[in-house]
Amino acid sequence: MTVTVGGPQRDRKALMQALRLYVLTDEREDDEQLLGIVDEAILGGATAIQLRRKQTLGRRFVELGLALRKRTRERGVLFFINDRVDVAALVDADGVHVGQNDISCRDARRLLGEDKWIGVSAETVMQALEAQAQGADYLGVGAIYATPSKPDAAVTGLDGLAEIARQVDLPIVAIGGLHLGNLTSPLSVGAHGVAVVSEVMSAPQPREAAQALAQRLQAHLSVHTDGGLG
Repeated sequence: MTVTVGGPQRDRKALMQALRLYVLTDEREDDEQLLGIVDEAILGGATAIQLRRKQTLGRRFVELGLALRKRTRERGVLFFINDRVDVAALVDADGVHVGQNDISCRDARRLLGEDKWIGVSAETVMQALEAQAQGADYLGVGAIYATPSKPDAAVTGLDGLAEIARQVDLPIVAIGGLHLGNLTSPLSVGAHGVAVVSEVMSAPQPREAAQALAQRLQAHLSVHTDGGLG
């Protein structure tokens, strides 16, 4: 699924569809292994990839970003960089995702311009409304459930997600503790997509894991044609 960005061709509906199965990378040291898992995730049905590397220095971060940019562009998958607006610009990512303690959405927009997507993490309605006011293109809301991949994250829960969905008019990606068994619960209360880390990155068969998630999402969409997936 290819999403065109830039000026009058920015397509919100296409963005919502491309956020459906959003896979974030982990902190593994083996770059080739990471790239191989992302390849498998895309083949399995991932629609967006985010390079999230809290411990990686700038040069290596850029090298990984360039490698993933090539893969995602060839396969029509959205590619985001977590936090690092400079790296997002250097590798020509489709956008950046920033947290509450990172550079603001407003400043990210000033640096990246109008041709890139900007996502913002939000745990509360207040944070979500502020992100919307600053021009965010989508929200990453969570944690929906407690998750070992980010143990310090506050738990927003399904009720918190539902309230954010009622208060803002932005595509929402739910994140935190999601797996095949609870994957569609956030969609039922207003999310447009789901984000996972270990469910794919740590799976013995990443392609099959991503495929199972994509099929579950598609089955939900088929039944709830007027639901959050657009």
